[in-house]
Amino acid sequence: MSDIITERSQGILRVEFNRPEKKNAMTGAMYTSMADILNRAAEDEEVRVVLWHSAGDAFCAGNDMGDFLNNPPGPGNFPQGRLMDAFVRFEKPIVVAVQGAAIGGGTTMLTHCDFVYAGESAKFEVPFINLALVPEFGSSFSVPARMGHLRAAELFLLGEFFSATRAAELGLVTRVVPDRDLLATATETAQKLAAKPSGALRASKRLIKQASIGQLREAALKIEAQEFFERLRSAEAKEAFSAFLEKRPPNFAKTATPVAAE
Repeated sequence: MSDIITERSQGILRVEFNRPEKKNAMTGAMYTSMADILNRAAEDEEVRVVLWHSAGDAFCAGNDMGDFLNNPPGPGNFPQGRLMDAFVRFEKPIVVAVQGAAIGGGTTMLTHCDFVYAGESAKFEVPFINLALVPEFGSSFSVPARMGHLRAAELFLLGEFFSATRAAELGLVTRVVPDRDLLATATETAQKLAAKPSGALRASKRLIKQASIGQLREAALKIEAQEFFERLRSAEAKEAFSAFLEKRPPNFAKTATPVAAE
């Protein structure tokens, strides 16, 4: 069965991540497929809103580490970049239901969505620093813009888990709802949006995003990608990934670069 299931009904395109046994961790093929789904939905006049959720007990565990290490992203038309571009360009509303863990890209992708409902048991983490990497999906721009430097620093520089309640306080989540009501709540919002005038919906979303979209596309995404690729090739990242595979704590002291004397 496909790792991503889609179903269109009454103006709603339902998108379901379907790798529950892998906590819906994303492979390169899934990034590409999700980008294609959004690009097709953008051109499909019968699609008025996207409803996105996941099977199993986790929303998305970020990158599938095995796939990521075997097929690391690099400059050019890389899968993650294709999805980032699709999110930035997408003008129709995206409603998300987040259950369980949303890790790495499972959190940062949400910053491109319009309604994010989280179950009470949801937990979030942006652990890039723990892998000697930097934020992605434009989150180095969108997250500080949304919550300020101090709160963004707490998330990105510590890389620790935080609760659904904290995510709502930070402005990453629209509302926290009981787990049993999660999908029903997101579906109800999608139905309300599907009944609105679609042209006005798209125009309103364009206006809401107009102040930031240029900076997001031209500055954050490009600068982030360049920095991400450089960090991925660093000695720190090699140590972080070796430690991950060997199931041991990383030792970043041996990767430190001496400060040159002036």
